[in-house]
Amino acid sequence: MSRLAQNSLVYLQGQIERITYTNEENGYTIAKLKVYGQKDLVTVVGNLMAPTPGEIIKMKGLWVNHPKYGEQFKIDYYKTTVPASVYGIQKYLGSGLIKGIGPVMSRRIVNQFGKDTLDVIEKQIDKLIAVEGIGKKRIDMIKAAWAEQKEIREVMLFLQFHGVSSGYATKIFKQYGDRSIAVVKENPYRLATDIFGIGFVTANRIAEKLGFSKDSKLRAEAGILYVLHQLSDDGHVYYPYELLITKCQEVLQVGRDVIEEAFGTISLDKKIIIDDLNEDIEEFRENNKAVYLAKFHLSETSIANRLKRLISASKSIRKIDTQKALEWVQKKLSIELANKQIEAIKCAIDSKVLVITGGPGTGKTTIINAVLRIFEKLKIQIMLAAPTGRAAKRMSEATGHEAKTIHRMLEYSIQKGGFQKNDEDPLKCNLLIIDEASMIDTILMHHLLKAIPKEATFILVGDVNQLPSVGVGNVLNDIISSAALPVVELNEIFRQAKESEIIVNAHWINNGQMPVVKSSQAESDFYFLERQDPEEVLNIILELSKERIPKKFGFDPFDDIQVLTPMHRGVVGAGNLNNELQQILNPGEGGLLRGIRIFRVNDKVMQIKNNYDKDVFNGDIGKITHIDLENQQVSITFDGRSVDYDYTDLDEIVLAYPDIHSSHQRPQIGGDSCYQKGTCHRSSKQ
Repeated sequence: MSRLAQNSLVYLQGQIERITYTNEENGYTIAKLKVYGQKDLVTVVGNLMAPTPGEIIKMKGLWVNHPKYGEQFKIDYYKTTVPASVYGIQKYLGSGLIKGIGPVMSRRIVNQFGKDTLDVIEKQIDKLIAVEGIGKKRIDMIKAAWAEQKEIREVMLFLQFHGVSSGYATKIFKQYGDRSIAVVKENPYRLATDIFGIGFVTANRIAEKLGFSKDSKLRAEAGILYVLHQLSDDGHVYYPYELLITKCQEVLQVGRDVIEEAFGTISLDKKIIIDDLNEDIEEFRENNKAVYLAKFHLSETSIANRLKRLISASKSIRKIDTQKALEWVQKKLSIELANKQIEAIKCAIDSKVLVITGGPGTGKTTIINAVLRIFEKLKIQIMLAAPTGRAAKRMSEATGHEAKTIHRMLEYSIQKGGFQKNDEDPLKCNLLIIDEASMIDTILMHHLLKAIPKEATFILVGDVNQLPSVGVGNVLNDIISSAALPVVELNEIFRQAKESEIIVNAHWINNGQMPVVKSSQAESDFYFLERQDPEEVLNIILELSKERIPKKFGFDPFDDIQVLTPMHRGVVGAGNLNNELQQILNPGEGGLLRGIRIFRVNDKVMQIKNNYDKDVFNGDIGKITHIDLENQQVSITFDGRSVDYDYTDLDEIVLAYPDIHSSHQRPQIGGDSCYQKGTCHRSSKQ
């Protein structure tokens, strides 16, 4: 009788040879096992906790036949033990389990100590000094990592029982250490706010298994904060009180009284701010309140107050003859300025705070250069900055003047606790120009304005038709909508820019009109290829990325080509495109498997969370330059700067062969006109 015909639970024991696939979010794993008495490796599938090659695994389960992959053992229950054989120990230690031991070092250690290797590490670790390449520093690293993984295993066993995957268990242990189990038992909802990647849904599942009731006060409080954080991910700075009540009831499935009581508690704890609104807008009429996460209320109010202070303060730059300055700078730059450009430069000379906005090709960079040349003649202190490293680099190249990222200019330090430039130690400048200002979110603008001296001139340059910032708010657009300070809008495309059909069509689209597609595209920089079938779309994207565009224009597929997609899922969604583009642009066997992702050297990646310690931020694009299996580190280069990531930090990184761009703007509730609704004009509260 065949194994499949048994159709009943059976026992199987083997040694994990390799992990084919593992999903850190739910623990689902496909592994190959070496089973005694069987010639071929056995495929096993099921939810495994941190499976490690070399481990002995004892399982109870069913033999099943997969229509594509054939015979597999489906795990119902299992337990693992450390390996006993020399081969298994070497595989186990070299799997990346212990920081400081990679495949090469694992082989050396096992050659030295054989079957006694694990006992030596456990009880006589100083003996490792006899192994070539191991000194005291590495012994200390291995000792700490060995002790930590033992503790992590205990935490993992507890958390796995309560529905938490091994990947998240590691992060929980990293956050709370040996207090992990106690913290989770006391208030599992803390996980949703304390640990990146763990949301309310996961925390709620743990809480249910621990016996927390549906109408628990802790659950309601955490649920409200979860909903507000979800809304902030959509760009909202605040949300209307009544709409938020309804949304929280939908998520938590509890009565209004439970929600309102929780509102009161977290409001008293200053986690949220419930503020009055005075706008006659339909969604606010029934209950004229807005609910903010506290940090967003502080930031938004601070932005308004500090902009008002900047506008009303006297200038540190002496008055000059504007007409003479305009005549001089046009000769200096050998250009003839258009009327709108002249207006912008006049405003820059006369105003304390100014916004210059316009689409591509409208002359924003020319204006920045002209303003710089004029003010440089006055021998004043000038600073230039932009939200991202790439934008700062472009600004430096275009102006010949040093430009920094805003974070670097404000001197962020994790050791000293935040931005070092602030109202107590402001920037030393008379003029500050910020380019690509549409990318500045509410929190960053708050910190930027804190650091600007009140006597300085502040100029924001950007295109409001770009997508809003990755972070919360739509600051540039809100400032313009407030009508509280001078704005010069550039709308004329200059002759050189008119030669680019990309720029021309961008303006057509912004004006609500269809782009112009020429019948002959041979000399154009704008190409439109129409395909209806998703598989055909995928094939043409792959062909364009690898062959046609590099061949015709000499572009590098990594640095010069960016695929954009409006969706995450599907054949042409970001997930599948990443896999397909990685295979054709950076193919290879193996790589570092983290959850459902494989990272390889030379992969194009993107940071998806602000990490002030590493000085990399949401949306930064980099390239993997090195993977260190022994020290469990991945080195990624961002704009020429190398940054090291521990394996546990890699959930902050995703492959970036395509970039996900939504096909619609954010909803207009909560922050998209916040300065008009509740700050610049609310004089009674200022």
